[in-house]
Amino acid sequence: MQRIRLRYTKRGRLRFTSHRDFQRAFERALRRAEVPMAYSAGFTPHPKVSYANAAPTGTGSEAEYLEIALTAPRDPETLRVLLDESLPAGLDIVEAVEARTSGLADRLTASVWELRLDGVEPAEAEHAVEAFTKAEAVEVRRTTKNGVRTFDARPAVASLETHGAPADRPSDRPCAILRLVVRHVTPAVRPDDVLSGLRAVADLAPPVPAAVTRLAQGLFDEETGTVTDPLAPDREAAGALTAQSAAAATAAMPEGPA
Repeated sequence: MQRIRLRYTKRGRLRFTSHRDFQRAFERALRRAEVPMAYSAGFTPHPKVSYANAAPTGTGSEAEYLEIALTAPRDPETLRVLLDESLPAGLDIVEAVEARTSGLADRLTASVWELRLDGVEPAEAEHAVEAFTKAEAVEVRRTTKNGVRTFDARPAVASLETHGAPADRPSDRPCAILRLVVRHVTPAVRPDDVLSGLRAVADLAPPVPAAVTRLAQGLFDEETGTVTDPLAPDREAAGALTAQSAAAATAAMPEGPA
């Protein structure tokens, strides 16, 4: 059984697609592309697709991941193209690798988010970020199906900083850009929780909802404070196997006449 890992995006208006809607669209794409999917056993078999840490509805993403199991081998890049053509624009399959290591979900320990705050002066955002990062605790409230829950959002935030204004910003309209690295902890801390924290510590209240995009997710490197590519180990393993095969083929070639 071959396993393929895919990175896909949620762009533009498709950021409002729920995870369940994406699942349905992806399973239709699998059928259109005639992917030889492995299915679960039981009375209601379903394709073996493992989704990992999907972004909340309403947020964009450049780094969503899933894994599929196939009954027959396929070239990952050819499969990527077929699936991408079978999905609506905005839900784009941008990378495919054969799974050669275990534990993809275990390598998704942090996310990098970009928060665009239209109507907020960069100086105001910088002041709020400074107050947040200096705080020992930032309690926020979230409404859940079991009622209102209060928790500390500060420990999950590895870094929070302001970035330059976007190039497409009209000259007469302020806009602040925040870059956030948040660890995947329990309870999960989402970008909207951090925005609630900024309001709590510095009364930062954007006049319009923030445009939120996940730029990356992967293993968090405590030493460098960066988020690493979760598919890199699979690419490296594939490269090592290719090199070994090439070396073996060279060694097996008969020597020419002396």
